[in-house]
Amino acid sequence: MGVYSEYLDRQMDFEALAAERKAQLARIAEIRSRDVLVYAADLNAANAPVGVQYDDLLPINDQLANLDGERVDLILETGGGSGEVAEDIVDLLHDKYEEVGVIVPGTAKSAGTLMVMAGNEILMEPASSLGPIDAQIQWQGKVFSADALLEGIESIKEEVEKTGKLNKAFIPILQGISPGELQSAENALEFARKLVTEWLVRYKFRNWDKHASTGKEVTEKERKARAREVAKKLCDHKSWLTHGRSIKLPHLEEMRLKITNYQEEYPDLADAVRRYHTLLRMTFESNIYKVFETPKSQIYRARQEQGVKGAPMPPGQLASAAIGYPCDNCGEQLTLQANFADGVPIEPGAIPFPADNMLKCPQCNAENDVTEARRQVEAQAGRPIIAQEA
Repeated sequence: MGVYSEYLDRQMDFEALAAERKAQLARIAEIRSRDVLVYAADLNAANAPVGVQYDDLLPINDQLANLDGERVDLILETGGGSGEVAEDIVDLLHDKYEEVGVIVPGTAKSAGTLMVMAGNEILMEPASSLGPIDAQIQWQGKVFSADALLEGIESIKEEVEKTGKLNKAFIPILQGISPGELQSAENALEFARKLVTEWLVRYKFRNWDKHASTGKEVTEKERKARAREVAKKLCDHKSWLTHGRSIKLPHLEEMRLKITNYQEEYPDLADAVRRYHTLLRMTFESNIYKVFETPKSQIYRARQEQGVKGAPMPPGQLASAAIGYPCDNCGEQLTLQANFADGVPIEPGAIPFPADNMLKCPQCNAENDVTEARRQVEAQAGRPIIAQEA
């Protein structure tokens, strides 16, 4: 049986799901003999700020304060975001730790790939993927590759030099581009290349002393040359064609970038990471869209779900919540009351949240599985629902 099927069959509520996540994080920390920090976002969340952004620095700093080792593994899941914030996160990690490993169980693209390149060790499996770090810019209300813009301008320039005239079709395009915008595109590309090159030399290649093929000593000049090659390839829009392209282990091996394939090298670690990643994805099936956590602490970010009513109290202080739920069979609109403290009376017309997650419709007697509703409500409240009679 697969791990996902195993966990689904257990029908865990939010509290049990979180406890199992923590157990797997502790297992990873024990196997690796180091601290573990998670920075993860739901890649499928709609209408939620899932990108790497400035307000992520506070929870990351907060979670780092709970750790006190000399080495750390960052478990990273992100579709990208601000390269500048990625730089700030990398600085926080390396300022605190002598060694930083980056584990990518699923996806770390764009700014996430930038962060991966700052790891002293990069750990992936065949299902893991990075992405191109060709800088994305906004122009005329659209977001696209800075490299593609510069390539397009260069193609127009070459055609003019070759034919001695400008194609009239290009005039509207050129009229909409200022020299400042072209310079911004060049700066964005250079920023990404420079970071990757510097980080690879400083961190990933720090202990690269011998050539595997010849046994000869590696020089600083060779480290820098290899780093520039990798940075150029990752930033090359012509190679990847789209910003969302997945860069897998074989691509990285072609770049001669050493990656730890934990599926092959560390079976116990592979099992723990896959279990944690599965539990993380199940957590994202609730209204949570970002997780910052260690084996003993966590911060969640969650969307406000429609249909969940109650006093706007901070998580952990909410006494009860009313949840609108339409019967799966007859469509009757039912009101469930979820209590988070003992002694809270059931409001008139409300149905106590069923302890077994099976809601019987008073209209048609059909049974409705409300497991997912429980998970979402408990995630939002940060507390388990207490079983209570009407």
